[in-house]
Amino acid sequence: MRPSSRIAPALLATLAAASLVSLLSFGVRSAFGLFTDPLTRELHLSREVYAIAIALQNLAWGVAQPVAGWVADRHGARRVILGGALLYALGLLVMALATSAWQVTLGAGVLAGLGMGGASYITVLAALGRAMPAEHRSWALGIGTAAGSLGQFVMVPLAQAAIASAGWRTGAWLLVAAMLVVLVAGALVRGDRAAAEQGGGSDSALAVLRTALRHPSYVLLVLGFFVCGFQLAFITVHFPAWLADHGLGGNVASWGIAMVGLFNVVGAYGAGVWGGHASRKNLLAGLYLARGLSILLLITLPLSGGTVLLFGASMGLLWLSTVPLTSGLVALFFGTRYMAMLFGVVFFSHQVGSFLGVYLGGWMYERTGSYELVWWCCIGLSLFAALVNLPIRERASQPFARLLAL
Repeated sequence: MRPSSRIAPALLATLAAASLVSLLSFGVRSAFGLFTDPLTRELHLSREVYAIAIALQNLAWGVAQPVAGWVADRHGARRVILGGALLYALGLLVMALATSAWQVTLGAGVLAGLGMGGASYITVLAALGRAMPAEHRSWALGIGTAAGSLGQFVMVPLAQAAIASAGWRTGAWLLVAAMLVVLVAGALVRGDRAAAEQGGGSDSALAVLRTALRHPSYVLLVLGFFVCGFQLAFITVHFPAWLADHGLGGNVASWGIAMVGLFNVVGAYGAGVWGGHASRKNLLAGLYLARGLSILLLITLPLSGGTVLLFGASMGLLWLSTVPLTSGLVALFFGTRYMAMLFGVVFFSHQVGSFLGVYLGGWMYERTGSYELVWWCCIGLSLFAALVNLPIRERASQPFARLLAL
């Protein structure tokens, strides 16, 4: 349920603009797996080569995100989003024109990944976390996350339709156009200037990081989010190719991923609302366990179009529902003044997991002709993530509060 007190129109406008950024940015990111087969066939590349490019994309995103967060904390999110969108669009342009492996790696990998660090839902959520009053924060974080999920539902079928009708390069040009729209929406993101002006210099940022990394619950949160990245990136990139290996075409894969996006709207919004009323760490543990069960059913039940859609729906409920809960815990531990940077550190762990999930999938396929071992790895990691989230203590960090009071 939406909080009962009213929100100022200016904040609602910021929420709308930020949600559009989240929708398009995450929607574009979710479409990269559709290019695996057509791009590698035309350019005569192995799946491992493309997997390395997307793995580097995730790692570059992870490295850029804390830096982008630090800049956003000091100067506001709008400049960061605009700079990120330009880099993101440039990377997609290089990918659309690519004729060799190094160009794919530069465009789809390094440039797009660095751009994601600025024009990502992580930057959006940090801006919303600062702009919104505490009683509306969890709800707004759920809205911003759900918008990204809706982008997955919208952009993946559109990209697949473009690829199927006019080739993968046309699909890439569609993604370039989407990122140009992000430039317009990003210019309208406002409301975090006052909070940004409170940010300290590099010395205070280092002190903040040192204090945060001594907080046991924050470290556990970082470890758990590694698993989230491993699972989501592996599924996003390798799920379409895995389905093709089992005789199910690109349309089935695109609609499976689209179902993830559609049901993720419900899951992310619901998690944002529930996170304002229930234990976030217990919700996170339950979500990770449910992910493992969903994957187990996918790889053990007979595979068909119906089971793919059911998997997409169930995984969608669990997909980004971890994000408002995780970002909400960061805000609870440390407040919102350094939220972009501190959540960026958590997200770096997510992206290290993403790098390993994507790369390990391609590496394992090239050597065994199968993704089965990686699926089982995803199941085991679900149990690990549930266990590390349970000991988290949901309360503000007193050492951090004392640091900010200095």
